[in-house]
Amino acid sequence: MSQLKSFSDCQKDDLLVITGAGGFIAGALTRYFHERGFTRIRAVDKKPLPDWYQIVPGVESLCLDVSDETNCRRVCEGAVEVYNLAADMGGMGFIERFRIQCLRSILINTHMIEAAYRAGARRFFFSSSACAYNTDLQKDPQCRALRETDAFPAMAERGYGWEKLMSEMFCQEYWAERGMKTAIARFHNVYGPHGTWDGGREKAPAAICRKVIEAKDKGTDCIDIWGDGNQTRSFMYIDDCTEGIDRIMHCDELIATPINLGSSELIAINHLVTIAEEIGGVKLRRTHDLNAPKGVAGRNSDNTMIKRVLGWEPTTPFRTGLAKTYAWIAEQYEDRKAGRRTVHDTI
Repeated sequence: MSQLKSFSDCQKDDLLVITGAGGFIAGALTRYFHERGFTRIRAVDKKPLPDWYQIVPGVESLCLDVSDETNCRRVCEGAVEVYNLAADMGGMGFIERFRIQCLRSILINTHMIEAAYRAGARRFFFSSSACAYNTDLQKDPQCRALRETDAFPAMAERGYGWEKLMSEMFCQEYWAERGMKTAIARFHNVYGPHGTWDGGREKAPAAICRKVIEAKDKGTDCIDIWGDGNQTRSFMYIDDCTEGIDRIMHCDELIATPINLGSSELIAINHLVTIAEEIGGVKLRRTHDLNAPKGVAGRNSDNTMIKRVLGWEPTTPFRTGLAKTYAWIAEQYEDRKAGRRTVHDTI
């Protein structure tokens, strides 16, 4: 277990706190550090433990809502490093329809960063998003890749993007005024096994995989696509994301400095559907819901900065990552059909 590489300078028995751990990315991050030999990890999520996407054996798992200040103080007690990935969010359907819920996530980071500071934590990580970027630069499917400086002048995605941008500022000021080392990664569309795949919060790769699997299972020849399908995005596989978090958190050149964490492989939604069809061995007739939430026309990650500073960038080819994701969702789908509980079924 401890043979796997981590970029942390922490002792293996230093306490790492990870919020949002009942969800996709933070659950994977919990497993990432556990597999690298860290013996004291406190995983936190407001969901009841049976509803967590992953439960890692040997990890302290707490069911607490970290939008509450008192809970944040409890969560951060004794922490050496704090990874705040808790947020109320989902795919574009959720982000566009529930902007107030997304905005309220600012309470989480406000209370968490103060609690981490009071607890004497050495480092604090905040999971930001490419939704913080100026939407005026994302009106063309073939838009240029977004650089870190493109967040200003500010015109972030309504709700979710503005919350991320404001929380980034908190991280920068805690370093400038109080000397706490903070790290800020702007995620670009993370996907992979153990992620949300139905229910309204799923992102495009999982949603398309599920729709292809459903069409095959039900014998239909049709798939419905949100928008005209010409929208473009870059999608980052979960294993690249967890490694990137570790690298960014422990690079002193990146203290309080927002940085892209995403693939630079630009994929049109129509092409995503084609790849999923090829993986599933099926060809479907396509319909387009032009009234459905579809987000900006195009968004890609400029990785010039991360390659310069870290000598690294996410490298998993999209087709490779989607094949693994499709296979996992297909298993989940069959489990649900057979009456077995899946990661999104409550009891």
